[in-house]
Amino acid sequence: MHTPSTFNLAICGAGPVGMALAALLVQRGTRAAGIALLDAKSLEQARRDPRTIALSHGSRQILEEAGAWPVAATPIHQIHVSRRGQFGRSLMDRSEHGVEALGYVARYGAVVSALADVCERLGVASLRPALVTGSVEDGDGVSVQIDQAGAASSLRASLLVQAEGGLFGQQQERAVSRDYGQSAIIAHVRTSAPIAHRAYERFTDEGPLALLPQDDGYALVWCVPPTRAEQLLALDDAAFLARLGAAFGSRLGRFTHTTARLAYPLGLNAQADGTVRTVAIGNAAQTLHPVAGQGLNLGLRDAAVLARVLAQDSSPAGLERYAQLRQADRGLTVRVTDTMARIFTGSAPTQGLLGLSLGLLDAFPPARKGLAELMMYGRR
Repeated sequence: MHTPSTFNLAICGAGPVGMALAALLVQRGTRAAGIALLDAKSLEQARRDPRTIALSHGSRQILEEAGAWPVAATPIHQIHVSRRGQFGRSLMDRSEHGVEALGYVARYGAVVSALADVCERLGVASLRPALVTGSVEDGDGVSVQIDQAGAASSLRASLLVQAEGGLFGQQQERAVSRDYGQSAIIAHVRTSAPIAHRAYERFTDEGPLALLPQDDGYALVWCVPPTRAEQLLALDDAAFLARLGAAFGSRLGRFTHTTARLAYPLGLNAQADGTVRTVAIGNAAQTLHPVAGQGLNLGLRDAAVLARVLAQDSSPAGLERYAQLRQADRGLTVRVTDTMARIFTGSAPTQGLLGLSLGLLDAFPPARKGLAELMMYGRR
């Protein structure tokens, strides 16, 4: 099928955030043929992506509006937050918020598949694999240069959305940047005494350790210094599970199984500035520490607000309006995540205050509820 070369909107990055934006725009009445999705990966590569992502209740609502829910996911009914070896913990429960689940744990590929099916059904043009090699903006629009299997081409769009952010270690430094001196080890693990639908955020001397209920076990995100990550990756499975058990404790019994482990660097890299006809959303606008699981959720909120604005005004003025609307939620989420990341990797005195803070949080339900709602919905 011939793909036109002129669009109202080009979206660079056909991951969950980019595709959610496209689907939401069409659901709100935007002409599907005027939207182009571009991504360097093929759709089949994206569908097979096994990475785990955490979706908040608010993100479920956004995906529902886009027509991409349900997806295969494990619901989180409770979140247990504690400090290893110290007094103080907090337990957040769905019953306090009147929701079916506080959040969901899904495979990246499952979310991509649901959104891709919606975009295809709606008639959104998809160019993939297509590597965006550059763009030139002028008074009337943006010219986007593309490489498809070595063949150079271009398309023209009135507005350009950058929704492809990549990992922290692969990005250019932005206006607000911080290297946390940590790497996240990710894997899928099983335990001898799992507790269904309960997620754990455990703060250790080396950094946060999260276990998210998924399938027959847990998705692990273990944040440690890079040299420590290298050591842990080099261990055999039995030794790795023993070290994990020593760091987490015995709340779930013994750790009995792990998949192959991967690690990636952690940092903050944020810059929401755009141009007259371009805007960045999701990881392209802000890359966060995973301590509060807000990266993708903040990106989906970006997509939801941008879709609402552009459905009413798809001009450069609409992009200005979008930037104003996103300042409060984006700014607060970046500050909260950055503060948590620095505290949880800080000195012993700072870490000591953490246990006390968790105890006070659990004893004061309004504060606990407010924090949980910020994580579920952002600043509203």
